Amino acid sequence: MNGPWDVWSDCTPDCATHALPRVPATRIARRGAAFAHSVRRALTDGERLADPVRLRAHAAALLDALGVRVEGAAALTAGNGPGTLVVVNHISWLDVLALLAVEPVTLLAKREVGAWPVVGGLARRAGTHFIDRTSPRRLRHTVREVSELLGSGRSVAVFPQATTWCTADRGGFRRATFQAALDAGAPVRPVTLDYTQQGLPSTVAAFCGEDTFAASLRRVLAARALTVRVTAHPLLTVADGFPDRRELAERAERAVLGGRPQAGAGSGAVVWRAPVRAAFRSSLPVRESPVPGSPVPASGPAPDAPVPDAPVPDAPAHV
Repeated sequence: MNGPWDVWSDCTPDCATHALPRVPATRIARRGAAFAHSVRRALTDGERLADPVRLRAHAAALLDALGVRVEGAAALTAGNGPGTLVVVNHISWLDVLALLAVEPVTLLAKREVGAWPVVGGLARRAGTHFIDRTSPRRLRHTVREVSELLGSGRSVAVFPQATTWCTADRGGFRRATFQAALDAGAPVRPVTLDYTQQGLPSTVAAFCGEDTFAASLRRVLAARALTVRVTAHPLLTVADGFPDRRELAERAERAVLGGRPQAGAGSGAVVWRAPVRAAFRSSLPVRESPVPGSPVPASGPAPDAPVPDAPVPDAPAHV
């Protein structure tokens, strides 16, 4: 246990299994080369990566290189006024890319993530807000920081489970960040992420226990027809009369972990098929970021290319 927000999960790397036969080695090689290329392009963007249009395009390109399809919610944030606290279940490092490909928001992550290979560099350049979970004294300060971000109009995405689980119906929510929403008068958007392979529930993307980034990446590269579905449930607002963070967190937890829309203020859970293949054949930005809900045809498969020689360093699990 590293801090007040850490929890124990009984999920292990053994939970991560393919629901379908793996793709051929030649396709794994093409995906590996395409992913390495997309990572280099994103990192080369430097501070410009924080621009929402570019960030969304890069996230979509990284998922596309991995062969991961996204089905995403039409909107994660509420629009005008305070920012939206987007609360999401946590399964994989792919969760972050899926959220950003749907709608770029400020991410809240433990500071260790900033030192991870690949993910850390992208997270820093994307404007991720890192927190120190090792000291109980920092908890109140972190809540205040999140409240200030929301009050300034910036939407923040958090993973209240504080660790990863292999499926979308396990774990529980920590309540601290919900206090930030109440203090800022900000709406809460419960969001459920789940992974499938040709419609079959799949745990292949799970990043749990003592898993490493390298091992997880190898599984994802070999996964056939992997899809991440991003389902946005109705907004929960102060006007709904939540007396405290406990009730607000419990309502959000039921919506997210139950995987079903719950009655509440705001628009209903609307799902659309998000465009994943970004046009990165020329310098960014290629075009305007598509209006959420506007389908863009995907282009053909990436050309054959050798797998990069440099191995991906290992990193411990848990975002």
